[in-house]
Amino acid sequence: MPNEGVNRAPTNDPALKARYRRIMRFAARAFAQAWWFELVLPRFGLARFAAKGRIRRLQKLARRFHDLAVDLGGLMIKVGQFMSSRLDILPPEITRELEGLQDEVAPEDFARIVQQLERELGMPLNRAFAHIEPTPIAAASLGQAHRAQLSPGLAADEGFEHVVIKVLRPGIEQIVEVDLAALRRVGRWMSRVKLVNRRADAPALVEEFATTSLEEIDYVHEAINVERFAGDFADDPRVRTPVVVWERSARRVLTLSDVTAIKITDVVALQAAGIDPNAVAAELARATFEQIFVAGFFHADPHPGNIFVTPDAEHGFALTYIDFGMMGEITDELKSGLQQFIFAVASRDARGWVVATQRLGVLLPSADTVELERAITALFDRFGGMGVAELTRIDPRELQDFALQFSELVRTLPFQLPESFLLLVRTISLISGVTSALNRDFNMWDAVDPFARTLLNGGGASTARSVGREALAIVSALARLPQRVDALATRIDRGELAVRSPEVEQRLRVLDASQRRTTSAILFAALLLGGVLLRPSDEVLSWVLLGASAIPLLHVVVPWRLR
Repeated sequence: MPNEGVNRAPTNDPALKARYRRIMRFAARAFAQAWWFELVLPRFGLARFAAKGRIRRLQKLARRFHDLAVDLGGLMIKVGQFMSSRLDILPPEITRELEGLQDEVAPEDFARIVQQLERELGMPLNRAFAHIEPTPIAAASLGQAHRAQLSPGLAADEGFEHVVIKVLRPGIEQIVEVDLAALRRVGRWMSRVKLVNRRADAPALVEEFATTSLEEIDYVHEAINVERFAGDFADDPRVRTPVVVWERSARRVLTLSDVTAIKITDVVALQAAGIDPNAVAAELARATFEQIFVAGFFHADPHPGNIFVTPDAEHGFALTYIDFGMMGEITDELKSGLQQFIFAVASRDARGWVVATQRLGVLLPSADTVELERAITALFDRFGGMGVAELTRIDPRELQDFALQFSELVRTLPFQLPESFLLLVRTISLISGVTSALNRDFNMWDAVDPFARTLLNGGGASTARSVGREALAIVSALARLPQRVDALATRIDRGELAVRSPEVEQRLRVLDASQRRTTSAILFAALLLGGVLLRPSDEVLSWVLLGASAIPLLHVVVPWRLR
């Protein structure tokens, strides 16, 4: 937890102090509005009135933040992008308004960029580079990029002349410091609100964001990421990265070989170069799962602007990645948690599913999991033994009723995707979008089989190991049996086991429909991921899970309402 010294703007600069006060004023107004409409009015019997305008208020608040972020730049744009991806804790009325917030601002004055370069590299610009383009090829909130040419001697040593220079905006570290101080204070405010702290650990979210942001303004960290990624694919001719020019790089400057080629979603240009877009889609899926399941180190921002397709005479083409500021890791802990999740699904162990979800950090420890366990048990009992063909023959009205009941049971639980899991889901989502742009009929999950086996079998595919793991799952379930019996007795003693009316409970727990769809989206992602990862070892059950994921998905995409 940050110390109390960050309650004040950590600067004596009047402009930065004004920036800090402006952020805090916006946050204070947002809190005051939420307090009035969500706490005060309901106490006076005006809950229905407050709920009636909730969506409009959230949209207006998101638009106001959008305008603030564009005006202030700096870390505020990153905040907007971060929030737009947090479907686990924010309603879609906010995330949709922030989706269009692009990390593009007016470029920094070139004279200041020159000063920054010379200060960081410790030499005059005309010695460092033979030429540099004054107009940036990209301008972002934290830095910008310029094309340049290396000096002849260095070009001869490196084996290339054309480079791209990434330069941090002068003074951006001070801006980031002020913005983080404001965000940390807001996070502590939110942690004191019961309605919020039951749903999310706000200070922890701020620290996740702070860690990522501080890494992004350290170009040495990004250079190390580039070389680690390049090392992972050193023997793969289909995956390439830029080359780091260390002699022209520092913490605030990163010089890379210019690898600009065909944008991966430019289908017309690909076809003109004789490259099959379908083959590119398949290769992209393969490379993605290679990063996730084999290397355990993946590019976490693979949008179309960060991947080029480079024609290659020998191999046809190669995928060239750029911008390694945001990377994800499949840690041993995450891998173990995913395994436990898969085993619980395979054995239809609802309690084990809940424990695995908590271990992954998706479900906060404060959650009351009694009803969640009951919902997962109902899901396994009703649909666990069905294949995809059987699922397609189920009456849609039954799916609708189950989806509504399922989402109502769990929508108030404190779900929160940890940074590592969020990056994984985000990466797969982005890659899925790119492959669809290349080939509308492409099924990227067909590429996962050889890599998911690595996760399930710990790097091997032996039958003995698979059997051993299945036996371990069974033994684990039996070992938990006394605890489950004891837990059942405890619930009876506490009066927590009772006959309940689902209709009455649903009406007592009704919140905003968007909140219900958010929870269903998380459940859909969890079931989908479990089905994909289980496919190599148990194809039938894998298809069952993939089919079952349609249940919460239907609730996400179809705006059903309780009657």
